[in-house]
Amino acid sequence: MARTSRKKRSTLTNRAVVAAAALFLGGGGLIAVNVYASAGEGGSGAPPGQFRNAARQMSTIDCPDAGIALPDIPDGARPEVDRELAAMDTQITDAYREFADRKERIARDPALAENAVLGPLKSKRAASLDRIGTAVERSEGRRPQGLEGLAGCGLRADDDGNGSGGGQDGGDGQGDGDGQGDGQDDGQDGGQDQGGGQDQGDGQGEDQGGDQGGDQDPQGNGPEASDFVDIQSVQPDGDRPRNRRGASRGTFTTDCGRNENGKFNPDNVIAAPGVSNGAHHMHDYVGNQATDAFAGDDQLAAGETTCRNQGDRSTYYWPVLRLQNGQDENDVDADGGGRDQNTGEIQTPSQVTLKFVGSPTGKVTAMPRFLRIITGDAKAFTNGDANANASWSCTGFEDRQLKDKYPICPEGSQVVRSFAFQSCWDGQNTDSANHRTHVAFAQDDGRCPGGFRAIPQLVQRIVYDVPPGPGFAVDSFPEQLHKPVTDHGDFINVFDDKLMKKVVSCINGGRKCR
Repeated sequence: MARTSRKKRSTLTNRAVVAAAALFLGGGGLIAVNVYASAGEGGSGAPPGQFRNAARQMSTIDCPDAGIALPDIPDGARPEVDRELAAMDTQITDAYREFADRKERIARDPALAENAVLGPLKSKRAASLDRIGTAVERSEGRRPQGLEGLAGCGLRADDDGNGSGGGQDGGDGQGDGDGQGDGQDDGQDGGQDQGGGQDQGDGQGEDQGGDQGGDQDPQGNGPEASDFVDIQSVQPDGDRPRNRRGASRGTFTTDCGRNENGKFNPDNVIAAPGVSNGAHHMHDYVGNQATDAFAGDDQLAAGETTCRNQGDRSTYYWPVLRLQNGQDENDVDADGGGRDQNTGEIQTPSQVTLKFVGSPTGKVTAMPRFLRIITGDAKAFTNGDANANASWSCTGFEDRQLKDKYPICPEGSQVVRSFAFQSCWDGQNTDSANHRTHVAFAQDDGRCPGGFRAIPQLVQRIVYDVPPGPGFAVDSFPEQLHKPVTDHGDFINVFDDKLMKKVVSCINGGRKCR
């Protein structure tokens, strides 16, 4: 079986960049933004001594995620706010490129980072944040507080922790992700068949693959050998919560292929609608073939689908996985590909399973048409791992799950990445300003939070036949360094009413349906 796909790219791949991704991506709830400096201080904000001491180990740019810090945006201001947030992601991408190009000089002269990278970036972000404030004030009559504190960025080291950032608060005051490198699940599994991967194998993979880790990405922005761990060295997960009396035990599986069509683009219609190259990385698409940054509900409803059941025109997408083997893909000079430091051969999955499951505590209700759900956090390396929600494993070892490491699978075993989406809905909204608060994960006891109702939970399982050992990675924003903790998945429900009723009936009735 061929491991790579070189089929046609979406025509959007080669469009000019309008702006870059925003509000991107997350599980349930708000998280703290971790930066080297207090967000209210100038530039990086770090004391000169601290900055000089750290200069030689800096690996990326760390900025407060304004999309997370702005959960309440009036509907009338959302298009303009989305565009500005997207522009801020482009600004980070451009600044990261400047930093990467001058990394050796910055190591010798730390002040260069402030003068050439962080200072200009702060000015651009301040202007975008000011326009966001004006848009909200124009629509709502009040200006959001504290926006100016989100302008400053810092530099951080790759070894600050696994996705935990530098421990500073970027403005929302939550602190959920501070200093956490353990991939805690925060009750996100909701009793479903997802492993936690908490801290499994942390620090265990440093010598896996020898020197391969330093050579995996020709661009030099990751991943590293320490991002991998031998799955056989990971301890199996403990017992998972059992279903309670009255649980909805059925399943509905939809077959939408493996992206044999080769539909890719670097857009994100949920997080950055109307913005070309909104993700700054390439996505695999199965299901709805009309999906791009400019597809509205009407276009999705009329779109063709790769799903076997034509009543399912839903959109399912996730970052592509590439072999980091020095071989160029067709997008080597394209937005989302080589221009955004995503290189290597795109891998077509050997298997994709899209299964909807029930609640461990009761019945589920139908999800509304055009409900949008994002799970995981594409910026978890700098944001912190509070919203990280992807799991990595190997066939034959799926009782061992990782969230902040890639697995090294033994010969004959394939790489597995899985996502258990949020399973609780607020009963009103198909989306929210930060694309998080209209849905939630079940609590530790399996019940939905107050005001939320259980809906069919999408569980994705994607399998890849890749060579054993380090040498692969998911696409990411350039400054996220292809870390496994940044993996994420996106879903737009475009089931017709008849099929959605069948889904609910099968799940609540304890049947296995397709």
